[in-house]
Amino acid sequence: MTVGNTAPEALVQCEMDGRIGVIRLNRPKKLNAWDMSMRAELTRHITDLATDDACGAIVLAGAGGNFCAGQDLNETAGFAPEDGESAEAWIASFDSVYAATRNSPKPVVAAVEGVAAGSGFQWVLLADIRVGHAATRMGQPEVLSGIPSITGVWAMWSVLGRAKATEFALTGRLVDGQEAHRLGLLTRVVEQDQVFETAMAEAKRLAGLPAVAVRTTKDWIRRLEQPAYEEAVAWAKAVHRESNATGEPQQEMRRFLAGARR
Repeated sequence: MTVGNTAPEALVQCEMDGRIGVIRLNRPKKLNAWDMSMRAELTRHITDLATDDACGAIVLAGAGGNFCAGQDLNETAGFAPEDGESAEAWIASFDSVYAATRNSPKPVVAAVEGVAAGSGFQWVLLADIRVGHAATRMGQPEVLSGIPSITGVWAMWSVLGRAKATEFALTGRLVDGQEAHRLGLLTRVVEQDQVFETAMAEAKRLAGLPAVAVRTTKDWIRRLEQPAYEEAVAWAKAVHRESNATGEPQQEMRRFLAGARR
């Protein structure tokens, strides 16, 4: 049985609700923006639930009415230009949690309240089912903070196609829940106070399906995208090392943190 963490101060909470493993980002004052240590904790919880016979499905959620605003720029704005190792370790931290999510044999459902942006948006696209509401805001605004979008383009490509993935990556615009649903970014749109409840209901329904059929179907879907995913991660490490060395991302992140929005 997976040992959960529901301590109020925990930035990543995990608990079992019947046969459903619920993982919640718990940093509401920061719109659940995450850092490398949080992603390490998420990776551990997802991996544990994936191998727990008591768990039939996983629900991802965020505290305080938002899912995840993406990277905590306070962490990455401090990367020294000559520190290429930190840039690569940063990408490796995304690879860990993304791979754990993609590799899970258990269905993964995301309860997408409020903002799902940047790497948080990428992560939510890896869920099998995504439930949101009309006021949900989703997008890939990395370029506005000087961050190249590499894994982001990969995550969007199979859902949006070339034209829309390019638009999202280069403009950084966020779309509301209705447009997200039309584009396939959200599976279902419900009332805001029903998002988590609906996600749990979907997870319970999926957990009741034949487990071998679910596992092997999910594995085939993962395999179809695996070569492109591995290429994206490798390229992201190289690109972010190069970009970090110029100092541009750090400068733009500091501008953003100081309130200068593009």
